[in-house]
Amino acid sequence: MWWVAGTVANLVIAVAYLGIAVVILVPLLRERQLRSNPLGSATAAIFLTCAVHHGGHAVKAMLPFLTAWHGLGFDAASGIYTRLAWDPEAVTWDILSAAVAIHYWSLRRNYAPLMRGAKLFDDLRERQRRALEINDDIVQGLAEAKLALQLDEREQSEEAITATLAAARRIISELLGETGDETRLGAGQLRRSAAARVTDRATAQLG
Repeated sequence: MWWVAGTVANLVIAVAYLGIAVVILVPLLRERQLRSNPLGSATAAIFLTCAVHHGGHAVKAMLPFLTAWHGLGFDAASGIYTRLAWDPEAVTWDILSAAVAIHYWSLRRNYAPLMRGAKLFDDLRERQRRALEINDDIVQGLAEAKLALQLDEREQSEEAITATLAAARRIISELLGETGDETRLGAGQLRRSAAARVTDRATAQLG
Protein backbone atom coordinates (compact mmCIF):
# COMPACT_ATOMS: atom_id res chain seq x y z
CA MET A 1 0.00 0.00 0.00
CA TRP A 2 1.48 3.29 -1.13
CA TRP A 3 0.01 5.28 1.74
CA VAL A 4 2.06 3.30 4.26
CA ALA A 5 5.33 4.18 2.53
CA GLY A 6 4.17 7.78 2.16
CA THR A 7 3.27 8.03 5.84
CA VAL A 8 6.62 6.64 6.98
CA ALA A 9 8.55 8.89 4.60
CA ASN A 10 6.66 11.98 5.75
CA LEU A 11 7.24 11.10 9.39
CA VAL A 12 10.98 10.81 8.72
CA ILE A 13 10.97 14.14 6.89
CA ALA A 14 9.01 15.84 9.67
CA VAL A 15 11.34 14.61 12.42
CA ALA A 16 14.49 15.43 10.44
CA TYR A 17 13.30 18.90 9.43
CA LEU A 18 12.13 19.68 12.94
CA GLY A 19 15.55 18.69 14.24
CA ILE A 20 17.25 20.91 11.67
CA ALA A 21 15.04 23.84 12.67
CA VAL A 22 15.92 23.28 16.33
CA VAL A 23 19.69 23.12 15.78
CA ILE A 24 19.48 26.38 13.83
CA LEU A 25 17.13 28.19 16.20
CA VAL A 26 18.79 27.26 19.50
CA PRO A 27 22.17 28.90 18.70
CA LEU A 28 20.42 31.95 17.27
CA LEU A 29 18.40 32.32 20.45
CA ARG A 30 21.39 31.63 22.69
CA GLU A 31 23.52 34.23 20.92
CA ARG A 32 20.57 36.64 20.58
CA GLN A 33 20.80 36.73 16.80
CA LEU A 34 17.22 35.81 15.98
CA ARG A 35 16.47 39.33 14.71
CA SER A 36 19.96 40.42 13.70
CA ASN A 37 20.57 37.30 11.61
CA PRO A 38 17.59 37.18 9.21
CA LEU A 39 19.13 34.50 6.98
CA GLY A 40 19.43 32.04 9.85
CA SER A 41 15.95 32.86 11.14
CA ALA A 42 14.37 32.47 7.70
CA THR A 43 16.15 29.16 7.13
CA ALA A 44 14.91 27.84 10.46
CA ALA A 45 11.39 29.00 9.62
CA ILE A 46 11.50 27.15 6.28
CA PHE A 47 12.48 23.87 7.92
CA LEU A 48 9.97 24.36 10.74
CA THR A 49 7.03 24.99 8.42
CA CYS A 50 8.05 22.08 6.18
CA ALA A 51 8.22 19.83 9.24
CA VAL A 52 4.69 20.84 10.22
CA HIS A 53 3.49 20.33 6.64
CA HIS A 54 4.91 16.82 6.24
CA GLY A 55 3.97 15.89 9.79
CA GLY A 56 0.41 16.95 9.06
CA HIS A 57 0.26 14.59 6.08
CA ALA A 58 1.45 11.69 8.23
CA VAL A 59 -1.02 12.45 11.02
CA LYS A 60 -3.92 12.75 8.58
CA ALA A 61 -3.09 9.39 7.05
CA MET A 62 -3.24 7.80 10.51
CA LEU A 63 -6.51 9.46 11.56
CA PRO A 64 -8.63 6.34 10.91
CA PHE A 65 -6.56 4.60 13.61
CA LEU A 66 -6.62 7.55 16.03
CA THR A 67 -10.16 7.03 17.27
CA ALA A 68 -9.53 9.13 20.38
CA TRP A 69 -8.96 12.15 18.15
CA HIS A 70 -12.33 11.84 16.42
CA GLY A 71 -14.07 13.43 19.36
CA LEU A 72 -11.79 16.46 19.02
CA GLY A 73 -13.16 17.25 15.59
CA PHE A 74 -10.66 15.33 13.48
CA ASP A 75 -12.49 13.60 10.66
CA ALA A 76 -11.38 10.08 9.79
CA ALA A 77 -12.63 10.62 6.25
CA SER A 78 -9.90 13.20 5.61
CA GLY A 79 -7.39 10.50 6.47
CA ILE A 80 -8.86 8.24 3.81
CA TYR A 81 -8.61 11.01 1.23
CA THR A 82 -4.99 11.64 2.20
CA ARG A 83 -4.17 7.98 1.69
CA LEU A 84 -5.80 7.94 -1.72
CA ALA A 85 -3.80 11.00 -2.77
CA TRP A 86 -0.53 9.10 -2.47
CA ASP A 87 0.35 7.63 -5.82
CA PRO A 88 3.70 6.03 -6.78
CA GLU A 89 5.11 9.33 -8.04
CA ALA A 90 4.25 11.25 -4.86
CA VAL A 91 5.61 8.50 -2.63
CA THR A 92 8.83 8.33 -4.65
CA TRP A 93 9.45 12.03 -4.09
CA ASP A 94 8.66 11.69 -0.39
CA ILE A 95 11.13 8.82 -0.04
CA LEU A 96 13.77 10.82 -1.90
CA SER A 97 13.18 13.81 0.39
CA ALA A 98 13.49 11.58 3.45
CA ALA A 99 16.77 10.16 2.12
CA VAL A 100 18.16 13.67 1.62
CA ALA A 101 17.15 14.65 5.16
CA ILE A 102 18.90 11.58 6.59
CA HIS A 103 21.98 12.32 4.48
CA TYR A 104 22.07 15.85 5.90
CA TRP A 105 22.23 14.51 9.45
CA SER A 106 25.01 12.11 8.49
CA LEU A 107 27.02 15.07 7.16
CA ARG A 108 26.63 17.05 10.38
CA ARG A 109 28.77 14.47 12.18
CA ASN A 110 31.75 15.36 9.99
CA TYR A 111 31.16 19.09 9.74
CA ALA A 112 29.83 19.82 13.22
CA PRO A 113 32.59 22.34 14.16
CA LEU A 114 31.79 24.43 11.10
CA MET A 115 28.12 24.50 12.09
CA ARG A 116 28.41 25.37 15.75
CA GLY A 117 26.55 28.35 17.08
CA ALA A 118 25.18 30.70 14.47
CA LYS A 119 28.35 30.60 12.36
CA LEU A 120 26.60 28.72 9.58
CA PHE A 121 24.76 31.96 8.81
CA ASP A 122 27.43 34.58 9.42
CA ASP A 123 26.09 38.05 8.78
CA LEU A 124 27.90 41.02 7.29
CA ARG A 125 29.11 42.27 10.66
CA GLU A 126 30.78 38.93 11.37
CA ARG A 127 32.56 39.02 8.01
CA GLN A 128 33.72 42.56 8.71
CA ARG A 129 34.99 41.52 12.13
CA ARG A 130 36.97 38.68 10.56
CA ALA A 131 38.45 41.03 7.97
CA LEU A 132 39.54 43.47 10.68
CA GLU A 133 41.05 40.64 12.70
CA ILE A 134 43.07 39.44 9.70
CA ASN A 135 44.21 42.98 9.01
CA ASP A 136 45.24 43.64 12.61
CA ASP A 137 46.89 40.29 13.32
CA ILE A 138 48.39 39.34 9.97
CA VAL A 139 48.69 42.27 7.58
CA GLN A 140 50.03 44.66 10.21
CA GLY A 141 52.31 41.95 11.57
CA LEU A 142 53.85 41.42 8.14
CA ALA A 143 54.22 45.18 7.70
CA GLU A 144 56.03 45.36 11.03
CA ALA A 145 58.34 42.51 10.03
CA LYS A 146 59.11 44.18 6.70
CA LEU A 147 59.90 47.49 8.40
CA ALA A 148 62.18 45.75 10.88
CA LEU A 149 64.06 44.08 8.02
CA GLN A 150 64.49 47.40 6.27
CA LEU A 151 65.91 48.85 9.50
CA ASP A 152 68.19 45.80 9.83
CA GLU A 153 66.52 44.81 13.11
CA ARG A 154 66.64 41.07 12.54
CA GLU A 155 65.54 39.97 16.01
CA GLN A 156 62.47 42.21 16.01
CA SER A 157 61.63 41.04 12.49
CA GLU A 158 61.77 37.39 13.52
CA GLU A 159 59.55 38.08 16.53
CA ALA A 160 56.98 39.82 14.31
CA ILE A 161 57.00 36.96 11.81
CA THR A 162 56.60 34.36 14.56
CA ALA A 163 53.68 36.25 16.10
CA THR A 164 52.06 36.69 12.69
CA LEU A 165 52.36 32.98 11.89
CA ALA A 166 50.78 32.11 15.24
CA ALA A 167 47.90 34.51 14.59
CA ALA A 168 47.38 33.07 11.09
CA ARG A 169 47.28 29.51 12.43
CA ARG A 170 44.80 30.54 15.12
CA ILE A 171 42.45 32.19 12.64
CA ILE A 172 42.60 29.23 10.24
CA SER A 173 41.97 26.81 13.12
CA GLU A 174 38.90 28.79 14.16
CA LEU A 175 37.57 28.75 10.60
CA LEU A 176 38.23 25.08 9.87
CA GLY A 177 37.84 23.58 13.34
CA GLU A 178 40.38 22.73 15.98
CA THR A 179 42.65 19.73 15.56
CA GLY A 180 41.18 16.62 17.12
CA ASP A 181 37.55 17.71 17.00
CA GLU A 182 34.73 16.24 14.95
CA THR A 183 35.97 17.63 11.63
CA ARG A 184 37.45 14.85 9.53
CA LEU A 185 38.53 15.98 6.11
CA GLY A 186 39.56 13.27 3.71
CA ALA A 187 42.35 13.47 1.18
CA GLY A 188 41.52 15.91 -1.58
CA GLN A 189 38.45 17.41 0.11
CA LEU A 190 40.12 20.81 0.37
CA ARG A 191 41.88 21.98 -2.78
CA ARG A 192 43.29 25.37 -3.69
CA SER A 193 41.76 27.19 -6.64
CA ALA A 194 45.31 28.13 -7.71
CA ALA A 195 48.78 26.86 -6.91
CA ALA A 196 50.58 28.46 -3.98
CA ARG A 197 53.10 31.12 -4.96
CA VAL A 198 56.45 30.17 -3.45
CA THR A 199 59.59 31.99 -4.50
CA ASP A 200 62.67 30.12 -5.69
CA ARG A 201 64.57 31.37 -2.65
CA ALA A 202 61.94 30.04 -0.24
CA THR A 203 61.86 26.72 -2.10
CA ALA A 204 65.62 26.41 -1.82
CA GLN A 205 65.51 27.14 1.91
CA LEU A 206 62.77 24.58 2.47
CA GLY A 207 64.67 22.01 0.45
